[in-house]
Amino acid sequence: MMRLALQDVLARADVWRGGEAARVALPSIPTGFPALDDLLPGGGWPRGALTEILIEREGIGELSLLAPALARLSRQDLWLAFIASPYLPYAPALAAAGIDLARVVMIRSEKSGDVLWAMEQALRSGSCSAALAWPPFLTERNARRLQLAAEAGGGWGVYFSSATPATAPSPAALRLALSPAAGKLRIVILKRRGGAVPAPILLDVPRPGDRVVPPAATLEWE
Repeated sequence: MMRLALQDVLARADVWRGGEAARVALPSIPTGFPALDDLLPGGGWPRGALTEILIEREGIGELSLLAPALARLSRQDLWLAFIASPYLPYAPALAAAGIDLARVVMIRSEKSGDVLWAMEQALRSGSCSAALAWPPFLTERNARRLQLAAEAGGGWGVYFSSATPATAPSPAALRLALSPAAGKLRIVILKRRGGAVPAPILLDVPRPGDRVVPPAATLEWE
């Protein structure tokens, strides 16, 4: 039986300690929204870990919320992978948000298993600074594989879901629920590393980065 030292266990991205301050020093990427950074461990999106974003529907500002971090990451010599996006992101808007389109790769798939495989490989390879995916469904076991892949590659994994209930268990290091509210984006932190979950916050999130056009063909999930 394999034995792990306590410090090795505590260093894992999917392990958090009760009572730990939200600003604990952890590898992170600034979100570009100071009010949100103040609530996230490390002061930003968790690097080398998985972020789960629950949305009421597509196009409520979820891509704009991620855009500042993606712009920062696109300045590295690594890829930004968009996997099975339900819509084709509007390239001029991504560029206007500061994202280097030369670092963006779009991966299309019609099979749910292929979506998860592509995201796992993108994260584990170490060649992607971020991998965003829209899987039709995700089991806890699948999410744990993605979490481990993100740890191995050091990248930022994000998956979006409009069907997973907020009460469902998840190994993701960070879970957020997004919904529109009076022209703003309401963010509920369902899970974070350490400390109690704070009250929801409202952010003014620019919307140009969420302009989309339909894909050339409708995807049918199996």
